[in-house]
Amino acid sequence: MTPASLFEPIGHESVADSVVAQIEDMISAGILKEGRRLPSERELAEVLNVSRPKLREALQKLEENGLVATRHGEGTFIAPLTGKAMLPALLSLYGRHEPAFFDYLEYRREQEKFAARLAATRATKADKKRLQAILEEMQQAWENDDTETSRDTDFRLHSAIVDASQNATLIHMMASIYDLTQQSVFYNRDYLKTIDGTGEKLLQQHLELGQAILDGDADRAEKAAADHMDFVEQSFRTGIEQKRRETLAEKRSILAK
Repeated sequence: MTPASLFEPIGHESVADSVVAQIEDMISAGILKEGRRLPSERELAEVLNVSRPKLREALQKLEENGLVATRHGEGTFIAPLTGKAMLPALLSLYGRHEPAFFDYLEYRREQEKFAARLAATRATKADKKRLQAILEEMQQAWENDDTETSRDTDFRLHSAIVDASQNATLIHMMASIYDLTQQSVFYNRDYLKTIDGTGEKLLQQHLELGQAILDGDADRAEKAAADHMDFVEQSFRTGIEQKRRETLAEKRSILAK
């Protein structure tokens, strides 16, 4: 499936408005997310079965409404929809303060539970196919000790679960939250792996979460999400406490000389 296959041919009534409505519906549903590049003008006009002048008219309306942005020489993209969860200065500040970090984990724990429960009851065949593919790639990455792919599949799994919730507000809000995750400000997977040992526990938690959703077991999926986030929190608390002990022990050794 290509990006162009998302769109459906347009009838002859109010052509430009029909194009606008179709794209707006996909933005509202969280199918087209901010930063997503639309197919080329030629390809989009062809798949929508509209003239290029009518397509340009529709894109202009969408741009006037702040939903798309045209970049010269690059194409048309879905415009920023939710903004940044935090500005860089606040991000940096939060990254240096433990209470903010654990507030983030507390918030995300509840959202991940909510998303997992909804996904278990609402995931479509397409959602499940996507989840299954990610789980298989995640398993393979762990077996190959492929850190980069493991990190990427971790992010994509959580995003796919949120998408499978079919809740547009949750999809858009968590996209902003996951932006922090990708920046490793509030979630350092490499650090978690050192706490875990080999990363196997993280893998098993993700496999359990994904399989519960594939099985349509809402209670099990919600518990798996909670257990995973609890593990993340406890791992970081353990690591922070260990670092504190090492610092104190080093100071004592200096005085003991």
